[in-house]
Amino acid sequence: MQSHNLQSHKLGWIGTGRMGFNLAARLIDAGCDVAIYNRTRSKAEPLARRGGKLVDSPRELADRDIVFSMVAGDDDFRAVTTGEEGVLVQAGAAPQILIDSTTISAGVSAEVRAAAEAVGTRLLAAPVSGNPNVVRAGKLTLVVSGPEEAWDVAQPYLQVLGAGATYVGEGDAARLAKICHNLMLGVVAQSMAEITVLAEKGGLKRAAFLEFLNNSVMGSPFTRYKTPAFVNLDYHATFTPVLLRKDFDLGLKAARELGVPMPLSALVHEIVQTMIGHGWVDDDFAKLLELQARASGLELQSEGADVSDGLEPQA
Repeated sequence: MQSHNLQSHKLGWIGTGRMGFNLAARLIDAGCDVAIYNRTRSKAEPLARRGGKLVDSPRELADRDIVFSMVAGDDDFRAVTTGEEGVLVQAGAAPQILIDSTTISAGVSAEVRAAAEAVGTRLLAAPVSGNPNVVRAGKLTLVVSGPEEAWDVAQPYLQVLGAGATYVGEGDAARLAKICHNLMLGVVAQSMAEITVLAEKGGLKRAAFLEFLNNSVMGSPFTRYKTPAFVNLDYHATFTPVLLRKDFDLGLKAARELGVPMPLSALVHEIVQTMIGHGWVDDDFAKLLELQARASGLELQSEGADVSDGLEPQA
């Protein structure tokens, strides 16, 4: 991608939390013209030192061609779009495209989509797969839905954010795709916990077993990424059981509405609920390993091994 293509549009960014900060930084570092709003201005100030422009309200981003948003949830998304100082409230002045990566309900998504259409803004839903470490490694992926002509315009900027963006159709199709993704995330993590405990109870070191698994056809970027947590019992949160449960709630609701039986996902949903019942609400969902070990009469110890998470930055 040629750098001059990335200067064809003025960009705005709303929300510089752990994910948003790193994603906005990628656009700035790629040479894009980016103006940034964050409710706590101080958290965005390092981006100004990298070349971003800070503004004091989402409304000040209305003159930008494309605005990205990544905030905490329904209420925040509504506030930064259709609230009193929202980016969509100025008659005759609104961005051409709004790209949202917030995890929001279908109702609020539809509400804001309608408000965007009323002022001539096309809304793209763009959920992400990854966390700040994945972003920094350049391996984040996005799934995108909304007007195809908006996707065509936004695609070069979306590709800067990570390893790739996939267009899946109109409306909120991308949000369903992300929910399906996270159902598989939980199911694979539970399977990984079960087989790792089985291997250790049979006398294998976790590091050795997972090295074999990761080098086999069953290995994946996800199993590699979770290997250090499993080997060294590092449950520093990248994605909590509470957030995973929320996605399972949404996924199983969609399955009921669409008439799709999901017996395996339903079982994992209950296992995730058990983690929460143990009070493990602020740990990483990799603590499924601990839950499985306890059920198996196995006391885990960190192996203190130097193992890769597979996220070495791309050249």
